[in-house]
Amino acid sequence: MARSLYTASVTQEMSESVLPAAVLEAVHRVWGFDSLRPMQQRAIQAGIDGRDCLTVLPTGGGKSLCYQVPALVTGKVTIVASPLIALMRDQVRGLELNGYGAAALHSGVDPDEAREVITRAFDGSINLIFAAPERLVTGGFKTILASLNDAGRLGAIAIDEAHCISQWGHDFRPEFRRLKELRQVAPGIGIQAFTATATPRVQQDIVDQLGLRDPEILIGKFDRPNLTYRVQARSKAADQIAEAMRRHRSAGDGGGTIVYCLSRKDTESLAQDLIEHGLDADAYHAGLSEKKRESVENAFLNETLDVVVATVAFGMGIDRSNVRLVVHATMPKSIEAYQQETGRAGRDGEPAECLLLYSPSDAGRWERLIGFGAEESGADPAGQLRLIREMRSLIASMTCRHKALSEHFGQELEIDPENGCGACDVCLGETEIDRESVKVAQVLLSAVARTGQKYGAAHICDVVRGAKAEKITSRGHDELSVHGLLGGYTKAQLAMYLDQLISMGALERVVEDRFETIRFGETGMSVMKGIGDVVLANPIGTGSAKKERARGQKRREAVILDVDEKVVFERLRDLRTRIAREREVPPYVVFSDATLRELVKDRPTDRHAMLRVKGVGQAKLDSFGDAFLEALALDSGADSSKIRSQ
Repeated sequence: MARSLYTASVTQEMSESVLPAAVLEAVHRVWGFDSLRPMQQRAIQAGIDGRDCLTVLPTGGGKSLCYQVPALVTGKVTIVASPLIALMRDQVRGLELNGYGAAALHSGVDPDEAREVITRAFDGSINLIFAAPERLVTGGFKTILASLNDAGRLGAIAIDEAHCISQWGHDFRPEFRRLKELRQVAPGIGIQAFTATATPRVQQDIVDQLGLRDPEILIGKFDRPNLTYRVQARSKAADQIAEAMRRHRSAGDGGGTIVYCLSRKDTESLAQDLIEHGLDADAYHAGLSEKKRESVENAFLNETLDVVVATVAFGMGIDRSNVRLVVHATMPKSIEAYQQETGRAGRDGEPAECLLLYSPSDAGRWERLIGFGAEESGADPAGQLRLIREMRSLIASMTCRHKALSEHFGQELEIDPENGCGACDVCLGETEIDRESVKVAQVLLSAVARTGQKYGAAHICDVVRGAKAEKITSRGHDELSVHGLLGGYTKAQLAMYLDQLISMGALERVVEDRFETIRFGETGMSVMKGIGDVVLANPIGTGSAKKERARGQKRREAVILDVDEKVVFERLRDLRTRIAREREVPPYVVFSDATLRELVKDRPTDRHAMLRVKGVGQAKLDSFGDAFLEALALDSGADSSKIRSQ
């Protein structure tokens, strides 16, 4: 069934809908867009028609428009299930700035405000109500839904972050499964589910758990062509992160950086290390006071903080569009989590980087955490352990990262056979093939065999590197013929090679009682005998600017500014910051960096011309368009006093 979901999505992506003129008018007037992507068109039409729908679009693909537009065009109310208060709050503020009526109901809303929201829903002054799943399934809210439905005011129910419904996903939340109860309250109302990350199995689980009826299945392309993926062996994380940030600053990218760590302690120590590098950084984790967390989050959103070093508790509600760098200072727990977290980079469609710093010990830390959690809850950890192994395989496989990610989510990705994708470490030539690949592979396999196939990667690495630790000598492993044969390699290199041998099937992992051992896989004996090609590789650092050639070929072209234009761009950024502070909203809610770049390039001199710039809607033009026109006129010699009359 999962395969049929994907087949349907391909057909639908190829066929563009002809939307009512009212839709395109609303999109231009409110959001400043002249067109919609085919997948958005299909999802919006399904919403207008009241059909059930599952829409999977990558971060930055415009999912929110898919449930915002139908509510505006039909004039009815859409109820949106959203998991985080911060996410609801930012979406409401952004919509209000666009002149769109929206509200949120959460624990921070007092009873009087809540009653006012419901009143506005009945009188037609708002079109969207955001609420947490736990609130939506209460008896009181179900009564409100029934009343809205009876009054003809309820248009649809939208489920944001719908992957949380599935136990096969990376962020399962049991409370999401109760959302199917809303069908009983409003049986004739369409339910639309939205997510950025879902394998075919998760897609099917969402459909089943929500009880979607003959749903429209819309699966966008998972590939994010504006992102450059890099995997590096972790040595000195702070140095590597500082170097990545210098790379972006020298290119004039600016923007924010999110660094993900596994533990609270890691976030604090790494944040301090980055501060010592002269970077503006702060830590964020669940152990901080609510006031401190809110302070860090607001500083990052308001662009007064450059770097947040955080656990994965940070990010789902972060809509800052100009995050130029996302770093994983430790391996993520799954490919799904990696896709979700790296998706916070380059939401504006501009080039951004995703850097993963990896140590073989990372997987062991995750497995221990999952094992302890399983003991406490009584749950079977097999599924979560499988996700970790998939992530290890992605890291170890020296193939195009874009292609590997797309294939994990059930989609083929065509890349240039000669140059690759042009936007990952493998295709950019930032990995180096070991000339002794066959010999190294045979030594590692021999060490696994001679130690009885009952030890983990760390022990095997110690043996071939010639370690004299008690755990080696007490077992007589210092007497083995392979002892010390690979003494010139680092432990991290050899551990990565073991992962690569596992990825190609020469070895396999066995996990029992939370302890991992390595044994021969299907092709292990063939490799030992020198049959077939064996290629082992390791990262050698970032490539030159010339290497990133394809970023301007198959990838979305960024708006490149010259030196003089950068001066104007910074002036517009300063103006944006002042306006954002006056209105108590994050700067990106005023205008994205992409919109500012287009303003700099196009240099509109009147309101009509400014309205043609992507991202400039009527409400924003009326609110602060004149201020931006005057800022642009400073360099053009235009008479700014005439702007207001045009």
